[in-house]
Amino acid sequence: MFKKIMSVTALAVAALSPSFVWAVDDALASIHITANIPNKQFHVMPRDPEFGKNEVMHFNPVNHTLSPVRQIFDVKNTDGSVHAYIDGTSLPMLDNGRDSIALVVRFNNIMLSESPQEVVDDVTSTPGMTTEMYIWPFPVGPRQSGLYTGQFTVIFDAVPRVSL
Repeated sequence: MFKKIMSVTALAVAALSPSFVWAVDDALASIHITANIPNKQFHVMPRDPEFGKNEVMHFNPVNHTLSPVRQIFDVKNTDGSVHAYIDGTSLPMLDNGRDSIALVVRFNNIMLSESPQEVVDDVTSTPGMTTEMYIWPFPVGPRQSGLYTGQFTVIFDAVPRVSL
């Protein structure tokens, strides 16, 4: 009898208590916030903050080519020049698991490779400038088809001014 009274009492408290009812219907919202504030002395930033997340090269069936990818960058180094290189041991490419298509990457009209090289000189980078990254594929072969994907990283280095 005592067990029945305790069970009924517990059910009544649960039914009448709003905190128990609300706990069943909790909703959660996961929020991820990112803020990128460039350094006043050095930055290399694409104008489009979404650049590089999901770029597409469109296929033109008439001339059997892929469209290039272009992006404008803001560049500044008040203490010297800016060098750039492609991270890794091989040049960037698109691959479908069977075939690959090599990509050419130019920044400020300079072709990038695995070796660091100056892409913006000291005089130009000190006040800041705008330039373009241009990525285009080598010609597509007549038998190449399928979904091609690729990923690579470009590293930008702030190279200090050399005093004589």
